Amino acid sequence: MPKMKIKKNDTVIILSGDDKGKTGVVKQAMPKENKVIVEGINMVKRHTKPSQNNPGGIVSKEAAIHTSNVAIYKDGKATKVGYKVVDGKKVRVARKSGEVID
Repeated sequence: MPKMKIKKNDTVIILSGDDKGKTGVVKQAMPKENKVIVEGINMVKRHTKPSQNNPGGIVSKEAAIHTSNVAIYKDGKATKVGYKVVDGKKVRVARKSGEVID
């Protein structure tokens, strides 16, 4: 299984689907499923049962998106992620600009 190059709090752009072209911040990364949850993107409606601390009803929430459908958003463009060793540390680098992401 390849390493996931997108992490929590990264700004990403959506490459395909209903939300194509929108940008958002990654709320949660799920490396085992190779998916991410992006704030305000891929909204779905869930019918929830009432419970003691939740009144129930129809709730909108974000659904997971496969990492192949998102890209790091840097300098107003989508960019691939590469790796470089800087000062003995492996860091993520934007392939288009060569800028360090971490």
